[in-house]
Amino acid sequence: MTARSDAATAGRRRIYLDQTHLRGHVTGIERVTLDLFAPDRLAPHAVHPVTSRSLPGMVAAQHLTLPLHALRDRDALLLFPGFPPGPLCALAASRCLLYVHDTFLLTRPEDLSLRSRLYMSPSFALALRWCPNLFVNSRTTGEAVRAVCAPRARVALLRPPVRDAFGLGDLPGPAPYRRGGPLRLLAIGTIEPRKNYPAALALTAALNRAGVPAELHLVGRVGWGRHDFLDHPPPVLHRHGYLSDAELRDLVASCHVLLSTSKAEGLGLPLLEVQHGGLPVVAPDEAVFREVLGTSGLLIRPEEPDAAARALVAWLAGDGLARAADASRINVARWNAAAAEDGVRFHRFLAGDATAYAAADSIVAAHSVV
Repeated sequence: MTARSDAATAGRRRIYLDQTHLRGHVTGIERVTLDLFAPDRLAPHAVHPVTSRSLPGMVAAQHLTLPLHALRDRDALLLFPGFPPGPLCALAASRCLLYVHDTFLLTRPEDLSLRSRLYMSPSFALALRWCPNLFVNSRTTGEAVRAVCAPRARVALLRPPVRDAFGLGDLPGPAPYRRGGPLRLLAIGTIEPRKNYPAALALTAALNRAGVPAELHLVGRVGWGRHDFLDHPPPVLHRHGYLSDAELRDLVASCHVLLSTSKAEGLGLPLLEVQHGGLPVVAPDEAVFREVLGTSGLLIRPEEPDAAARALVAWLAGDGLARAADASRINVARWNAAAAEDGVRFHRFLAGDATAYAAADSIVAAHSVV
């Protein structure tokens, strides 16, 4: 870090917090920003949010306003919990903290909007080369970041605590399921290519072919990309659009399983959020979901819908729903305990503790150099 004022030396820093991406609907990235980096959670540091009301305002703030703050206030930190910083922030690289939710901006260009390909991807790739302080939401994300960032960068775990955002804590678990009755699958997320909702529909269809009446309840606004299933929605699909927290709570209470068929996630926040209500989770058999769910979920191969349907049917026959409530709640408690430890280390770091990330399990180690 650079030379500090007396206030900074005493452990209290000024932090310019980039909130320019908080303008519309609140989804996973926005919820992490609002919860993990809320000014009261960053106390006793003096937090100065930087906001915008439009996309041009966001671009101007990232490329001009925040770098100017860094030049004028040479003791301050700049915290970027959402979108990547503009390149001029590299002038204050040692005081920039970048929170990385995933790396799909670099790894899945075919699933990005034009705006993301032209603006966000280049900014993100550049920031990973110059920013020395990178914080990640999971070890899986950290390993992906470590593969593309500067060799000397710190890649530190800062898993977000997952609160009961939808008020599910008093639910008894998944809705009662009667064999032969409809199996209600819930999917949550913006409708965009990465979420791979055609695979969720294929699994739903496979369940129906196997004699298990199933329906897919999809919550999320329409994002970018072409989605043929929206033009001719199958009868098993029930679209709910963007719901308020209270509306989502009611829908969760009526469903049996949360289904994710996403091609790539850095965390998959809704998976943990619904576990507050004891809802079981079915997700792809990939590293991030094994990390996040532990042994609490059913892992499948979405590209093999018939095999996935057989696994889900066998899981139902084996009393999977009855065991789900405890397993889900135990898992989200496990995650939150790890997140609390990460939070303590992060606050020590903000206060200038050079040993905050001395423990090997708190960082994603650099690749060995031959």
